Amino acid sequence: MIESSQNAENNNPPRGGNRFTGWLGDALLRLSGWSFKGELPQHPKMVIAVAPHTSNWDFVLGVAVLFALRIRIRFLGKHSLFVPVAKQLLEAIGGIPVDRRSSHGVVEQAVDHFKQEAKMILAIAPEGTRSLIYPWKTGFVAIAHKAKVPIVLIGFDFKHKQVVFGPDFLSSGDFAQDMQKVYGFYATIPAKYPDKVAIEP
Repeated sequence: MIESSQNAENNNPPRGGNRFTGWLGDALLRLSGWSFKGELPQHPKMVIAVAPHTSNWDFVLGVAVLFALRIRIRFLGKHSLFVPVAKQLLEAIGGIPVDRRSSHGVVEQAVDHFKQEAKMILAIAPEGTRSLIYPWKTGFVAIAHKAKVPIVLIGFDFKHKQVVFGPDFLSSGDFAQDMQKVYGFYATIPAKYPDKVAIEP
């Protein structure tokens, strides 16, 4: 029984926060009328795509969701932001410095972190911007493919005020085909500002 419990824990996502932050996240979502639809898949390592990203409120909502789920996520940030004082804060909340000028590209730098950590959730906004853009960036798919971890799609449905846990899948290696799954899911998720979302050209 103990061994079984340990195996189950090893397969769970990395945990973060505490009882207070969990309560705070639940309270913020409840008071603002938001709820969850579905459940976060239980993988020790995964790349989470969060979209549509059209407003600064997405970040506030994301923090509330993070607190409520009591998970620890990692995110990529420009290495130039990781200066003394800011560096300690950014790393404390999950920041990973990446140097876009390095010959060891951003994808490889992220994959290296997956290799080094026993558990890791990397959260990425696939559009890469709050402005209208098409096609979306495929870096998150490339990272998941090379790291051999699942991709989990999460949508912020502002019309129904639901955080929607969508499909999780392994990249086929055909990124164009993978992105059709991504576009198909997010086409069903109403953004806060729909005119800033492009699912197709």
